[in-house]
Amino acid sequence: MEDYHKPDQATVQALRNIAQRLRINSIRATTAAGSGHPTSCCSVAEIMSVLFFHTMKYRPDDPKNPNNDRFVLSKGHAAPALYSIWAETGFLKESDLVNMCQVDSALEGHPTPKQQFVDVATGSLGQGLGVACGMAYTGKYFDKASYRVFCLLGDGEMSEGAVWEAMAFASYYQLDNLVAILDINRLGQSEPAPLQHHVEKYQRRCEAFGWHAIIVDGHSIEELCKALTQPRHQPTAIIAKTIKGKGIPVAEDKMGWHAKVLPKDMAESVIRDLQSRILNSNKRLYPATPTEDAPPVSLRNARMPSAPSYKLGEKVATRKAYGMALAKLGRYNERVVAMDVDTKNFTYSEIFKNEHPNRFVECYSAEQNMVSVATGCAARERNIVFASGLATFFTRAYDQLRMAAISESNINLCGSHCGLSIVVDVFCFPACLEVELILAPPSLTPLGHLGGCLRVTTCPFVSTGEDGPAHMGLEDLAIFRALPTSTVFYPSDGVSTEKAVELAANTKGVCYIRTSRPESNIIYNSNEDFHVGQAKVVCQSKDDQVTVVGAGVALHEALAAAEQLKKERIYIRVIDPFTIKPLDAKTIMDHARSTRGRILTVEDHYYEGGLGEAVCSAVVNESGFLLQRLAVPHVPRSGKMSELLKIYGIDRESIVQAIRKMISSSANAK
Repeated sequence: MEDYHKPDQATVQALRNIAQRLRINSIRATTAAGSGHPTSCCSVAEIMSVLFFHTMKYRPDDPKNPNNDRFVLSKGHAAPALYSIWAETGFLKESDLVNMCQVDSALEGHPTPKQQFVDVATGSLGQGLGVACGMAYTGKYFDKASYRVFCLLGDGEMSEGAVWEAMAFASYYQLDNLVAILDINRLGQSEPAPLQHHVEKYQRRCEAFGWHAIIVDGHSIEELCKALTQPRHQPTAIIAKTIKGKGIPVAEDKMGWHAKVLPKDMAESVIRDLQSRILNSNKRLYPATPTEDAPPVSLRNARMPSAPSYKLGEKVATRKAYGMALAKLGRYNERVVAMDVDTKNFTYSEIFKNEHPNRFVECYSAEQNMVSVATGCAARERNIVFASGLATFFTRAYDQLRMAAISESNINLCGSHCGLSIVVDVFCFPACLEVELILAPPSLTPLGHLGGCLRVTTCPFVSTGEDGPAHMGLEDLAIFRALPTSTVFYPSDGVSTEKAVELAANTKGVCYIRTSRPESNIIYNSNEDFHVGQAKVVCQSKDDQVTVVGAGVALHEALAAAEQLKKERIYIRVIDPFTIKPLDAKTIMDHARSTRGRILTVEDHYYEGGLGEAVCSAVVNESGFLLQRLAVPHVPRSGKMSELLKIYGIDRESIVQAIRKMISSSANAK
């Protein structure tokens, strides 16, 4: 190989010595903690040694330097090996290692960003490669920089489908700056991994996914050095055949040692043996210095240059307002990037793609991988990332969302087609009227019993069919509210949607924007000011008897109910929470006190975990409130939106009836 310079024997021996010290320190740390995976650390010792002291380019005193090569430990249970390598660089002290897992230590059982050298938390198997893909995509296409991304995986996690989603993504986008190292140590937790040591099968699978796959002896310094230096024209997989528990005679390639620490006397004996294998070497190794070509990036103050352009009474779907707002934000900050899962014509992220094609990442139908890629793109504050899809399908990516929160990642998700309102009603038209949707070559379709005809086109967002519960996002508020770092936006018109996009871009943590399919009226002036955790009182009078809290479609149903009730001289106060988390509990309770403590929540979501429960949590320790909830009670069926809202009790008539009942019950109680 022309560009390969074989390391001299002094270098090889120094790398071997580092590997042995990694084993020693991993055993010491886990025995001291009484917890950990020493055998999993021992199988990767040579891999880590070569990566950090021969292959990677980085500044060990500045782990977050944007020019550094990146490293993701997907097999997060080998964390002691990662900590040991950073002790070898001098960034950590060896004395820090024996405090691992202690309550006052930053070194946890699996990597978390409490340490500067950890970009993302790992430990939920199968997710590291997707994150690495996001980092590599950023390096190649956004930063256009020299840094490379290395991801170390275990053979156990190769059974995770998310790994293969990432494999497909990396080859499709030709991420030749990405290297995956597979630690094939044969043994899983309770039994051998499916392919055991059949490394040629791993090679064929990786090659089938478009990777350059190289088989090496994972304990051979020379083979690792050579493989990691090969020229790259596609993503590279180093398939390293290793021995689990290497260097621990009683545990080498033996079942029953996963996640088991060595007793103190055994640890001391093994450490003495490992120390005897460290040969004198006068050569001190240092990481190579990275190329300084990553551009400076500032994500501060990502603001809209102007107010929303919507007019009161105008109709727009909040999902479309999302796409328009995202494209607008992207005009004034080149680090705003968007991604989708082949639903961009539903979520309207295609508006961003059409305007900023080089900053749009199509992830295809792989929600889990999209969330991981988003987390990787956002790492080290390189990008402001917005990822969109149908609300209901974020449920399959929940573990990735959970790990993004643990990673302290700043990513923004948008879920469209929420709730029952994913279908659009077919409206009746007079016999003489035609309506034309100019989006594709039209065809004239008779409406039969409707007594007219409708000129229709093939269009992804107008449907006369009903998708059914498989496509109805009715759990999304619950799952996003449960994330520890989350902010949950639920805008109800185009103005508030644009404001939600702007606020999300400037809010730390995982942000979720819930958007709806049907068009709805603009209810806010373009100069209306919005803040996270601040509700809006949309309708009120001095004679209000009940405070109604609703968002999205339910808010518009509540406003329609308010108009209907006025005819009966019954007045209600309507509140738009804007954010479900944090909830503006003060505004809701202050106004509820003005309506004799009566609160009615209405939501296009299941009862569990949504707006109603958020309000319940806010008032549970307060006295003087009467709270009623309207929500979807069970798995719904297909049907037109108006039919479904009525059947499941969240339409305007259901709100009217609930208001009457609350007032009547209070009167009877008196």
